[in-house]
Amino acid sequence: MMKKNMVILVTGMLMCFAPDIKSVNETDGKIKGTIIDGELGGPLEFVTVTVKAKGSDKILQGSVTGNDGNYSIGGLKKGEYTVTFSYVGYEEVSKNVTISNNNQTFNIGELKLSENANRLEDIEVVAKRPQMRFEIDRKVFDATQDISSEGGSASDLLANIPSIEVNNEGEVSLRGNSSVTIWINGKASGLSADNQADILEMMPAEDIKQVEVITNPSAKYSPEGTAGIINIILKDNRKAGYYGSVKAGADTQGGYQASGNINYSSSKVDAYANLNYRNREFKGGGITSRQNTTDNSFLNQTNDSKRNHNNWFGRFGATWHISKSDDLAFNVTGMTGGGDDKETIHYISTDSQKNTIYTSDRNTNGDSDMKMYNIELNYLHKFSENSNIDLTVSNNQWKRDGTNIFRQSTLYTDPAQTANPIYQTQENNINDKTWEVQADYSNKISDMARIEAGYKGTFQRNASPVDTYTGTTAEDIRQDQALYNRFLYNQDVHALYMTYGGKWKNLSYQAGLRGEYWRVDTRSLDFEQEFNGKPSESFEKDYFKLFPSAFISYALPKNNEVQVNYTRRLRRPWGGQLNSFRNISDASNISFGNPELTPEYSHSFELNYIKTWESGHTLSLSGYYRSTDDVIQRIRFLNTTDNVMYTTSENVAKSQASGLEIVGKDKLFKILDLTTTVNLYYSKLDGFSYLPEGAQTPVTGETDESFSWDARMIANFSLPLGISFQGTGSYNSKRLMAQGYRKPSYSVDLGLRKSFIKNKLTLSINARDILDSRKFRTITSGTGFWQDSENWRGGRRVGFTLTYNFGNMDKRKDKNKQRSEEPDPYDME
Repeated sequence: MMKKNMVILVTGMLMCFAPDIKSVNETDGKIKGTIIDGELGGPLEFVTVTVKAKGSDKILQGSVTGNDGNYSIGGLKKGEYTVTFSYVGYEEVSKNVTISNNNQTFNIGELKLSENANRLEDIEVVAKRPQMRFEIDRKVFDATQDISSEGGSASDLLANIPSIEVNNEGEVSLRGNSSVTIWINGKASGLSADNQADILEMMPAEDIKQVEVITNPSAKYSPEGTAGIINIILKDNRKAGYYGSVKAGADTQGGYQASGNINYSSSKVDAYANLNYRNREFKGGGITSRQNTTDNSFLNQTNDSKRNHNNWFGRFGATWHISKSDDLAFNVTGMTGGGDDKETIHYISTDSQKNTIYTSDRNTNGDSDMKMYNIELNYLHKFSENSNIDLTVSNNQWKRDGTNIFRQSTLYTDPAQTANPIYQTQENNINDKTWEVQADYSNKISDMARIEAGYKGTFQRNASPVDTYTGTTAEDIRQDQALYNRFLYNQDVHALYMTYGGKWKNLSYQAGLRGEYWRVDTRSLDFEQEFNGKPSESFEKDYFKLFPSAFISYALPKNNEVQVNYTRRLRRPWGGQLNSFRNISDASNISFGNPELTPEYSHSFELNYIKTWESGHTLSLSGYYRSTDDVIQRIRFLNTTDNVMYTTSENVAKSQASGLEIVGKDKLFKILDLTTTVNLYYSKLDGFSYLPEGAQTPVTGETDESFSWDARMIANFSLPLGISFQGTGSYNSKRLMAQGYRKPSYSVDLGLRKSFIKNKLTLSINARDILDSRKFRTITSGTGFWQDSENWRGGRRVGFTLTYNFGNMDKRKDKNKQRSEEPDPYDME
């Protein structure tokens, strides 16, 4: 059966031919083209394009060019039109075009706009890009507009994007679902559930150009992540000339950073390089109260932590334009750094009468070093303007070496009871290597039909040894063979996909199918198995699954659009979830993985409606439904023998989730851009019963339903003297989780930016978590226990960043005195 499915998929891919789809609908006419800067030669963004009936002053349709200078205006009847192109400081140009049955799509081609010398002397414009824009299959967030995350990390930036949440452990979720795939420049680039929190914390926010949120990706993309894909696009521009910036900053918690970048672009070669150094300090803590419901005893704990991390982050890349049809690109991304982590946990154990049984203190000192690089070689060949093949080979290596020292002392109130102090050192090293090979073919047969097909292979190898030494002091520690572990994780994924899209009248559609075969091999070795030849058990699994997708979009009159789509997606268990080794970093709360985990699969449906007004308002409504089988959840159980809470993962049950996402973009009073997102969602988790290893009784969960909502508002003010002010507020309501729920939370961030000396110098001031409210509180319960836990990290932080821009990209800016409120040395107009 597997071979049959594979044959069907391959055969379909080889049939990459489709007839030209014709349409004679009266309102199916289209005008398109590209606007070029007449002086610098590159594409010109934000050019206003208006369409009027010939001889009339009434505007029928309009558009704005994108960053590639392209525009496309549809929904036109047969007839004669006048198309006008206007941009501040440039000569206005008009063209007459005719739409007929024989020429329904009128391609104006490349049109050069020249500067208007008579207007340049007195013009001073404040240019501001929209912070969020909508595309047919994604929402795009402009990272350069987020003042409050400047000087921060990629995690800080993601935490400010609507529908995305980042918790204290760096775990990212989308629409309340943590099963989300994160990419860099459209590829995994070495990010996995094991390391993404570390990498996102080390990656500077200033290196990010935009973030794409794709909640229901087509078959062209990996089905990994039931919630969708978050694609981080790094800055890499293609403007003519050379330019760059240097930057320095500091914050009130002792952090500081410095960076520099330079870019060069010509007709033959594009190149860029940047280097960033960051030092960050975090303070965190937590309070946990756990009740043993069997005898009503309590274990209360408080913890304080401090982290001091520093790292270098660098990127280099070059593209050689071999010919008009061939590009060869080479890109390298690397980071290296480390840090110290200190944590103190204080325990108090009491009986049912609140009498103290014992007190205990556990101190942890950690030291870690991390290295990561990603090398990518890309070749693009254009068969024609509408057909190309894109080939990519990349290698990623991620290595993390960590050493933790644990000290624990316990004092009983009963003199008859004693406990020796514990001194442990634990070395935990992770070495991950991944190769990716990808080929993508695209053929736009006509304006009405497009075919895409491709292959992607991912080959991952991971080894994670853990070695522990135990004693009462540093002098008498010995290797603890019972706590030795070496985890081996190998995964190979082969994927083939094909999509076909077309248009009939006002209806656009796309259908796709992706087939993936993957093989997983895991092995968890103890001391005897590693060194003395004791037989070990290998967990080997292979799968072949098909992932279809379907998209339909209908254009309604007066800038209305309705979209319906469906995809099948999955969530594979990641390395750490499959490792049966028990983590002892907190002796009262021990976690371990489950090698028997299987992937969870979901069916995802979306219905989207988008309405735009010429006055600058946009409304987007997204209704979604997701049904998931074999849901992977973290479950907890209390071992009454040693009073230790154990945490593991299991495929517990089936879940259903549905919701409505409302996004409003408004331009008010000429100075305020307001983006408001409200996400309302219902979730249901079926009941389950599971007996994990080490539990005396099954862990059970009743069928649970909940309604949750969250809201985020981003207000951007354009103030006099070229000052930009930004405020971001978010609220998350109570949320259901396995064996309990998470309590509501809220936060507020502020930012201010001012440019000087014709945009060459920019000062940014931001305040994150100004109310000191980014805290996560959970209530969980199960057989024999009830637990209330609250944790926080970071807290209020005020940062200052100074940026100096240089280069010849200011040639046009000097002439028209154009001032950008949001200067971006990688994308200046």
